[in-house]
Amino acid sequence: MTQNKHAGKSTYENLQTIYVSIELSKKTWLITSISPGAGEKLSRHSVPGGDIAGLLARLAQLKQKARDRTGQDYPFVTIQEAGLDGFWVHRVLEAEGHESHVVDAASIATSRRRRRVKTDRLDGETMIRALLAFKRGEPRVCSMLSVPTPFEEDRRRIVRERKVLMEERIRHSNRIKGLLFSQGIRGYDPLRRDRRERLVTLRTGDGRELPMHLKSQVLRELDRMEMLLDQIKAVEAERDAMLAEEQRSAREVVMLTKVVGIGPEFAAVLWGEGLFRHFDNRRQVAAYAGLAPTPWQSGSIDREQGIGKSGNPRLRSTLLEMAWLWLRHQPASELSRWFNERVAQNGGRFKKVMITALARKLVVALWKYVTAGVVIEGARVRP
Repeated sequence: MTQNKHAGKSTYENLQTIYVSIELSKKTWLITSISPGAGEKLSRHSVPGGDIAGLLARLAQLKQKARDRTGQDYPFVTIQEAGLDGFWVHRVLEAEGHESHVVDAASIATSRRRRRVKTDRLDGETMIRALLAFKRGEPRVCSMLSVPTPFEEDRRRIVRERKVLMEERIRHSNRIKGLLFSQGIRGYDPLRRDRRERLVTLRTGDGRELPMHLKSQVLRELDRMEMLLDQIKAVEAERDAMLAEEQRSAREVVMLTKVVGIGPEFAAVLWGEGLFRHFDNRRQVAAYAGLAPTPWQSGSIDREQGIGKSGNPRLRSTLLEMAWLWLRHQPASELSRWFNERVAQNGGRFKKVMITALARKLVVALWKYVTAGVVIEGARVRP
């Protein structure tokens, strides 16, 4: 025990870098650091949330204190969790010449006790330990994020905004149908162009005209839904213009749009949410899409816990939707034949389970297609 303690102390005394963790929250930023010449002592300071000038000033003070103790200047290595603040703090630190990392908080190992102590103070210490291990080259100690460029981050806004608008439109449409259904009216489609004309002619199930206040409420719902429809059209036009621009510069976008069954929305989500990134192997692709399996092995116990959903949720939901449509538009492809054969072996059951497996195979196949030009066997591609 004494030997390990001295060994750790020697490691801290030989530091050649100031390691800093920043625990970001709306109210307070907690700065935890370990510096050369301070031994194992951790320094903790806080600045108001969003005070980037105060953060940089605190880093300057830490550098000055290390210089006073050792007579040398040391570089900074910082770490922060990915969260509500996004990546702007990381970009400011890099612009100041500091090495900055953004870590996936779920990848840092924690105590397996049922109830564990959790405070910002302990989180700061945990991130410092993870950063030290990461810089020592320990494998898989944590997962550092590949921070997108401002352009890449901004490009994703279009497909994400459209998804939000579509969800709001569906809520208004369902609300209108529910209001009318309570009066015995079925078959009214709020998305038809003659929705307002049809509303005037509707009669309740017992033959009455629509009550005055109910009709006013439905009209207001239609006003909000029509505003959303106009915004969806504007977003889709902006998306199509973006894809047309990228098709002149990005070969991969052109390749995606040539595959039958992949339209503008699927191409924008596939490229903007996932395939623009660099992946080393197919396992990384499936894990980022939230489609990787989760095994549980301990001694003689070996079972599958199902698909992990810790990846990109937007990419995952799009791939599941695209997998169903793939069966319709690409029935002769190898992937569709594989799906049909597996479902037939189970007597037509487990379609939802198998569609998830098909989505995983599909995203891997598309990744190989856009990166290496490997065409999916049997798939139809536009000339």
